[in-house]
Amino acid sequence: MEDAKLLRKLRKEMQKVQDGKRYEHTLGVEFTAAALAMRYGASVMDAQVAGILHDCAKCLSDEKRLKICKKHNIPVSDVERRSPFLLHGKAGACLAEGKYGIQNKPEILNAIRYHTTGRENMSLLEKIVFVADYIEPGRRHAPNLTEIRNLAFENLDAAVLCILKDTLDHLKTAGGEIDPMTETVYRYYLDRQ
Repeated sequence: MEDAKLLRKLRKEMQKVQDGKRYEHTLGVEFTAAALAMRYGASVMDAQVAGILHDCAKCLSDEKRLKICKKHNIPVSDVERRSPFLLHGKAGACLAEGKYGIQNKPEILNAIRYHTTGRENMSLLEKIVFVADYIEPGRRHAPNLTEIRNLAFENLDAAVLCILKDTLDHLKTAGGEIDPMTETVYRYYLDRQ
């Protein structure tokens, strides 16, 4: 399918399944991922597709996300079982492949899968979507947002590290449960600075 036609189709699909606020966020992530891809020499098309689909499972119920993971034999941690909204990346990768036709594109699927917690040794596209999700233009209330937005176009790894640190700090302050993957990924990128 022609690139422009695929993007239009995916946007229409997301508009159907997401509420207005989530859809605006999705468009912001698509736009920001494309800009970061241009900056760092990644595939702009892959960045746009991953950006459009990154939250395709966000509006599903917790039960549906758990069911998708079970059906596809995706391991679910204790933290994810207690907070199934954390599974929207994993479930989203399944939907992207099965429902939205993203076949033979493991880079795109992994960018969707890991956009929430990140993972050790992320690919360029994975880092782009992870950062784009945090800095997209509609985001208003994240700590250090202006600094991270600037940093994202100067040093992507440093932006990933700042996002992870701010996320962990926020969860500790708010008393939220921390996914161990986020701590592992933070230590990984901290050791590489």
